[in-house]
Amino acid sequence: MDNNRRAHRLGGSMAVESAAYPDKMRNVVTPRELRRKWQHDHLLKLIVADVMSAATASFVVYLCHGRSEVFTLLPLLWPAALLVVRAYGKRQLGYGSEDHRRIARAALALGALAVLGSELVLGQDRLVHDAVLGLAGAAALTSALRAALRGRLGAADEPRRVLVVGHPDAVDTFAASLAGRAARGLRLVGACYTARPTLGPAADPKLPVFGGPDNILSAVRRTGAELAVVLPDPALDELAMRRLGWALHGEGVELLLGPMLGDVAASRLTVRTVGGVPMVHVRAPARSGAARLPKEILDRLLAALGLLLLTPLLLVLAVLVRFSSPGPAFFQQRRVGLDGEPFTMFKFRTMLHNAESLRTELAELNLNTEGPLFKVRKDPRTTALGRFLRRYSLDELPQLINVLAGHMSLVGPRPPLPEETLDYDEVTRRRLLVKPGLTGLWQVSGRSDLPWHEAVRLDLSYVDNWSHSLDALILLRTTGAVARGKGAY
Repeated sequence: MDNNRRAHRLGGSMAVESAAYPDKMRNVVTPRELRRKWQHDHLLKLIVADVMSAATASFVVYLCHGRSEVFTLLPLLWPAALLVVRAYGKRQLGYGSEDHRRIARAALALGALAVLGSELVLGQDRLVHDAVLGLAGAAALTSALRAALRGRLGAADEPRRVLVVGHPDAVDTFAASLAGRAARGLRLVGACYTARPTLGPAADPKLPVFGGPDNILSAVRRTGAELAVVLPDPALDELAMRRLGWALHGEGVELLLGPMLGDVAASRLTVRTVGGVPMVHVRAPARSGAARLPKEILDRLLAALGLLLLTPLLLVLAVLVRFSSPGPAFFQQRRVGLDGEPFTMFKFRTMLHNAESLRTELAELNLNTEGPLFKVRKDPRTTALGRFLRRYSLDELPQLINVLAGHMSLVGPRPPLPEETLDYDEVTRRRLLVKPGLTGLWQVSGRSDLPWHEAVRLDLSYVDNWSHSLDALILLRTTGAVARGKGAY
């Protein structure tokens, strides 16, 4: 039975059930209605929490300085300011970094208003001091209470149900991307194909298919979808998309258009109007010397500080490696760095001194058969101490010398071997546009457990979307990845 007949059968059975049991169907609470109720309840809790935050902060200021103006006005003006910056919209119900930015925006706006009011109207300089203290306290408490609410209620919030529309191959790619990144708060509940699927396994064999574009509305009603993600496809022209948008909005369903570009950070995308037509502008990756200079300086400062603080540990580990098995304490290997320039990378030795000569005997155990990497789980060439060092990435610490020398960065793609780069295509070679890193996206996303193509995708994503905040996030995630030790062998 093809997809259209299946969707028709499902829609028909739903209509029969509705006719046979009208009272039963009338009393059914849909997932969309449950979410609206949750959002309403959560919104009330947020408003109460925000008022309490402002009242607490202003009361502390009142106790310290004995002025009643801030204590009287701040609990009233603070929720109003949050409303103005849209901190109570559907997408800002206490979630994510965007919520913190809106809270900061509200505090700055009220602070500016306090300065103008004090200077032009009241003529009281002391009031500005009290207002700044009260706003700082209100913003901090608001962020903390919203985080607490997110911890208590976020788990109870059902993921948003998503229907995806597009070519079968694009739908499979989209489903695999969501699954691989563990998209928070989203759950695919169905798909509508714009073409017949090609032979081969689907990314998610459990994802039900409800026919083609003509079945989108019935699929939305059947699944209770709250979001419809439409992927680029020539079969959906401008008129079809407009009609689909009208129909979905009439159902209370949000319409999202998937971009043609993958692995592009949202910070690089802006919407611009060109000749009256909205266009998505993709900002070029930040690779200029001026943008990278702070990273270069910070890398070397942190590497120098790390070597200074870790010198006793490095000496102890060097002695242990030297006497745990025959061979030197350090392992030196030629790697390829920025713009294809080779350099010598330092690590603590974790294998037998003749490990390279034994590699051919273990070729059949290589887990990474699709790429140039050679990875063997429970590699017999690894020493007992070496397995411990690898599990907690202690063998990588001497690479701080490479960072200090300018050959590597704290964060970046994995430094490849020279022979690996011989088979690089034009796309993979983009990994060499930045310095390799001691840690990176692939290290905090699974390390050696990742297939070659996924490791390359993550490295390219880092190269194209680099920012100082991304570096900071990777460094924070590195701590957890090292502690878990997953994928380290």
